[in-house]
Amino acid sequence: MLSFRSSAASAIRGCRFARGHLPKPSPRLGYPATLPVTNPQRRHYAVPLEGSGTQQTVIRLLSQIGSKKEVEQYLHQFSSVSKQSFAVIKVGGAILTQHLDALISSLAFLYNLGLYPVVIHGAGPQLNKILEESGVEPQFEGGIRITDGKTLEVARGLFLQENSKLVEALEDLGVRARPITTNVFSGDYLDKEKYGLVGQIRAVNKKPIEASIKARCLPILTSMAESPDGQVLNVNADVAAGELAKALQPLKIVYLSEKGGLTNEDTKKIISSIDLDEQYEDLMSGKHWWVRYGTRLKIKEVNDLLSELPRSSSVAIIHPADLQKELFTHSGAGTLIRRGNKVRVNTELSQFGDIDAFKEVLLRGREAEDAVPTVDRYAEYLRGHDFKCYFDDQMEALAIVLPPSAESSVPQLATFSTTKVGWLSNVTDIVFTAIKKDFPRLVWTVKSDDEHLTWFFEKADGSLSRNGDVLFWTGIEKGEEVVNLMREFTARGREMFGDINLESQLQKAARAAASVASNVTGGQQQQARAYSTATKGIPSNVLRDTRQRRRSGLRTSRSYATTTTNPNPPYGDQNSSNRPPAKVALIGARGYTGKALINLLNSHSNIDLQHVSSRELAGQKLQGYDKRDITYENLTAEDVRRMGEIDCWILALPNGVAKPWVDAIEQNGNDESLIVDLSADYRFSPDWTYGLPELVDRSQIAKAKRIANPGCYATAAQIGLAPILPHMDPSSYPVIMGVSGYSGAGTKPSPKNNVENLTNNIIPYSLTDHIHEREISAQLGREVAFIPHVAVWFQGIHHSINIPLNKTFTSRDIRNIYQERFEGEPLVKVTGESPLVKNIAGTHGVEVGGFGVHSSGKRVVVNATIDNLLKGAATQALQNINLAMGFAEFEGIPLGEKASGGDMKF
Repeated sequence: MLSFRSSAASAIRGCRFARGHLPKPSPRLGYPATLPVTNPQRRHYAVPLEGSGTQQTVIRLLSQIGSKKEVEQYLHQFSSVSKQSFAVIKVGGAILTQHLDALISSLAFLYNLGLYPVVIHGAGPQLNKILEESGVEPQFEGGIRITDGKTLEVARGLFLQENSKLVEALEDLGVRARPITTNVFSGDYLDKEKYGLVGQIRAVNKKPIEASIKARCLPILTSMAESPDGQVLNVNADVAAGELAKALQPLKIVYLSEKGGLTNEDTKKIISSIDLDEQYEDLMSGKHWWVRYGTRLKIKEVNDLLSELPRSSSVAIIHPADLQKELFTHSGAGTLIRRGNKVRVNTELSQFGDIDAFKEVLLRGREAEDAVPTVDRYAEYLRGHDFKCYFDDQMEALAIVLPPSAESSVPQLATFSTTKVGWLSNVTDIVFTAIKKDFPRLVWTVKSDDEHLTWFFEKADGSLSRNGDVLFWTGIEKGEEVVNLMREFTARGREMFGDINLESQLQKAARAAASVASNVTGGQQQQARAYSTATKGIPSNVLRDTRQRRRSGLRTSRSYATTTTNPNPPYGDQNSSNRPPAKVALIGARGYTGKALINLLNSHSNIDLQHVSSRELAGQKLQGYDKRDITYENLTAEDVRRMGEIDCWILALPNGVAKPWVDAIEQNGNDESLIVDLSADYRFSPDWTYGLPELVDRSQIAKAKRIANPGCYATAAQIGLAPILPHMDPSSYPVIMGVSGYSGAGTKPSPKNNVENLTNNIIPYSLTDHIHEREISAQLGREVAFIPHVAVWFQGIHHSINIPLNKTFTSRDIRNIYQERFEGEPLVKVTGESPLVKNIAGTHGVEVGGFGVHSSGKRVVVNATIDNLLKGAATQALQNINLAMGFAEFEGIPLGEKASGGDMKF
């Protein structure tokens, strides 16, 4: 089980600063304005010195994101190694363009602490843009950029420019930085015939880096190598960072990422930590659907890298704004990956062998003269009871859990002993993760003055403070159980756990030894902290917050993120995993939807269209696709059965004919192939995932291998109905009048696509039991009536939806409901006016509006428009492909200035 750091959870419980925010940043620097920095105009370089006033100020500021003890411990650890062995920080090109201020302020923080990370940067996104603007299509093979002479010339100039930009920005903050653009990496060609001027690093020259740090300058490197004959070679920045780390053996290797870490798509949370010794095999076993493509590759690359570094080294994948929190607090910020330590589990004292050594661990940090007999008695208590003891080989962290019993239905963490090394090396996290895997439900207590109290808050779902003790719990979802637990703790405190709690036994013994009356609680009741629950009574907000957080499944929020009222927010770039381009085959390309798909696939940087099949167009050259020359094929199901590996199949066929193709794909031996079917054939199948990302849980689409693309009428109708579903009159049902342009009738001649027949006319058809009526009803779980019509315009659909309500609403009430439901959706626009077909045609989204409420307040008419060829078919198919293939959700979809999703004309 992976552990998670949830800022959202901390916000509910209360956290270290008011409202959970970092100190207010200065406009330019991004870190607290009280930090003494030199005037950028003077560019005077402040040399960081041990114990300097600047360093002490920074330490005090860091103490606001963690305890001062934490900060000083980590600073001591980082300062104990040679300066070049502190950290290697890899900066992606997107960070340089989008988050430069956060990056330089974080690096300035480290510099003022006397720490010198070695920074190496890339510039991939900038290079792609320049090449495309120059008419050069970027070429990749297996995820490696094919580099010819022209590409290398552009890349080298760009890298020098980006390097200079970063150095100048640091020097504007008074940070001495040195550009190192050559003479570090030497190597030879990776595969000259296949990749061109791409290098494989053979050696790393540390001298330029050491000279830079000796001169008190941050070394800023580019990822270029030189061959023995002096040829400059392009090297992937991640690869260069890894080779640099192998040479320098740093404590930390940091990959700065816009996403802030690796994400578990089941929980929508950033993965807090991965302990490779414990979890690598499980993660790579295929049991976790989201460990794929770029995520899988990154975990494997990190595992290979750390296997060549000291066990003290670790990798962090974080947002640049979170660098300080990741480096100087136990709770961290993004994803920490380390080799970890094997966790041992004993269930009997005899398994320890040396019982005295076990007792010594329980005694450490406890200096009272009565502690020894108390621990002796506690060991005897364990001998006769069920328990699980979790510890690492060196016993830097040791925890004892008492399983459920007749006295308590909830497992109890009876003691948790951790050394300073245990905290700094994250053994504590590893042990707690192992406990949570066995005991998802758990309660424990901690003294309110414990120096690591904030770490325990990070691990808990709820807490209650009483007389200097804090009760924590996690995994308890029943409200009655939480209330009973809180009541008993309020009445009895830590003594509610009786003999099973070592801390309680030690406190009792200490009081007896001091001849203190049994009713003394250790002094005046401690004032409740900002992050603790009030100590008097049973405050309803704690229980409410616990229940609400469990129901809502709050996603991890970060200091740079915003909250949303959308229960199924877009993945956006979060889904992107930088996997190699997907090999795609399109079956059924003659129709309007096929042409729309080809246009979209042509602009998608991660799609490699390899086969296009159309019986009518077989033998003709495909138009509108520039990445390679493609000739239409007339593929049969038997041809597909024999075809080689294809990552994604798109079926753009008429209704009723998809099954032979699906069977053939499933019989060709590639079980991992994605199939997206644009017909209605599988929209009612429980074995297929219905692909409407704005309404269907995006994580279900992301892990699907069989996706049924929704119908055009059905997509707009569901967007127009879903937010108001809870407020519909249950005794009635909505009525949808839909009007489509004639492209919806297909390319085969018929009265419904005959322009002469449609002029000055509108044609109703399938007045009841239309396939989309059944589709809408099935997906919403609510009967609807749908009446389709076709009109003279080419593309675009208009719906007028009459909805009976179960109580009185105003138009503003209804509009607010829709705006909150679709907050942050780039392909849905909510407007007060009725949307028009002429505005939606050629764009990629859905517009919802009108919200005309009857004078009774018990009926509303909602209008919805959609382009039937785009969001009603091709755009939605690409959105589903992006989610399922691990690409950014809206990659290849031209999001323009229009809120409905941009423009696209044929």
